[in-house]
Amino acid sequence: MNQDQKNEIIERAKMFFREEIVQNHIDGACKRASELRSYNVNPFLFKYLANFLTGDDSPESIAKALVFPRVLGSAITTSFGMKVQNMINVLFDGMGSTTQGIDVEFIDAVDGRKKYCQLKAGPNTINRDDVKTIVNHFDGVRRLARTNSLNVGIEDMIVGVVYGDDSSLSSHYRRINENYPVFVGADFWYRLTGQRNFYFELIDGIGEVALEVDGRKTIENTISILAKEIASNIE
Repeated sequence: MNQDQKNEIIERAKMFFREEIVQNHIDGACKRASELRSYNVNPFLFKYLANFLTGDDSPESIAKALVFPRVLGSAITTSFGMKVQNMINVLFDGMGSTTQGIDVEFIDAVDGRKKYCQLKAGPNTINRDDVKTIVNHFDGVRRLARTNSLNVGIEDMIVGVVYGDDSSLSSHYRRINENYPVFVGADFWYRLTGQRNFYFELIDGIGEVALEVDGRKTIENTISILAKEIASNIE
């Protein structure tokens, strides 16, 4: 990969972030966050959290206590995780896979072998049950490869974690790594691109998009709409 190719991929990433992450955050997540029915409100905690945040339990304070963690936390994290596979396919043409249980296939820039990869967003994005599912998928692909006389080894079935580092991997990923390699963050992107610093340059590129966004009015509007609905339910 030369410099022009790298720059093109980073520009694609910035465009993807603008159109798929930011726009969905504004048009989707914030709109849903303005509807009281979208919350599973804990009646024992909502007034406490409002007072803890603002010092009172007015409808606006309750709305803030509900909206902030949703809009600034779970909503955007979930959205990013759901779009990881699509992002990789947009950045790198032709990496998608038709093999069951495999998200992308690519030639590893480190060892030159073809990798069959399940993509995951971050170092804590799978649960205990996912471990068995992933290992079973990989075992199945290797059995099929043997049937078809294909040279697919254990090291060729990988989990690629888009962000994080080895020290932040959950115990579930570590269990998978006992059977199949898990590559995370900079190491994953290095194998994907052959560029040691690509991961950090990609983060910087997307960070430039972040500087374009000022969501204060959107959040204020979301809180205002939700506060009115809360007030009408209290009265």
